[in-house]
Amino acid sequence: MTSFLTGLIGSGIGPSFSPPLHEREAAHHGLRYVYRLLDTDVLGTDVGDLVRTARRFGYDGLNITHPCKQAVIPHLDGLSADARTLGAVNTVVFEKDRAIGHNTDWTGFRESFTRGLPDAPIERIVQLGAGGAGAAVAHALLTMGAGRVTLVDADPARATSLAAELTGRFGDGRADAARADDLPRLLAAADGLAHSTPTGMAGHPGLPLPASLLRPDLWVADIVYRPLETELLRRARALGCRTLDGSGMVVFQAAHAFHLFTGRTPDTGRMLTHLTELIAT
Repeated sequence: MTSFLTGLIGSGIGPSFSPPLHEREAAHHGLRYVYRLLDTDVLGTDVGDLVRTARRFGYDGLNITHPCKQAVIPHLDGLSADARTLGAVNTVVFEKDRAIGHNTDWTGFRESFTRGLPDAPIERIVQLGAGGAGAAVAHALLTMGAGRVTLVDADPARATSLAAELTGRFGDGRADAARADDLPRLLAAADGLAHSTPTGMAGHPGLPLPASLLRPDLWVADIVYRPLETELLRRARALGCRTLDGSGMVVFQAAHAFHLFTGRTPDTGRMLTHLTELIAT
């Protein structure tokens, strides 16, 4: 039986569904597949040390999550075109003696959005978060034809930097940065709100913005998947907003990573069903 050893590096990842999601899909393919959690908080070490240790212990690949998606890059031997473009890595594949970084976040979000909000208007979008996940989400939205994505981040310089990168990639006027003080004006004229910060996660409860800024004709997409119904989505749905939760992105990015690790094509419908079951337990 073919075997694989993989894992997830990140902070506070104890509640992650990645191990059972990957391992159950692997079982359907007749693979012996072990997926470990390598929590930087628990192990008291940084992403670079963990990548080197995983390579030494014969891992086939790693997933990378908050807050390591950009910090991991100096510790890799190469990047895929997508990872290089985005400046963020969520998947590392060990190829012989090389560690190669990939990004499946942006394709995961694109597929989730296309399925979950297929006819949503995307001319003017406000996005909260300009970190590693935010870079992937903004790239996906602009690749899908968004007219303009305005970035708001707790670190304004990070939003400005990402907006400049996106403008260079997609053209003038396609992306810009703003401050939180501008949200009332921006959301009043926006088609949708994309949320890509940790706020709303089990360890970071709450709202990323005042609920009073939401309105019924605004769609709201959240990348947080645990809990599946964040406070942001709960408030948005109560108003009548069209919403997209984080389940699709987590499954589709996981499916793409699974293919990179194993060379096998996963059944995304089966993985979505499994995630739903995991969340319900």
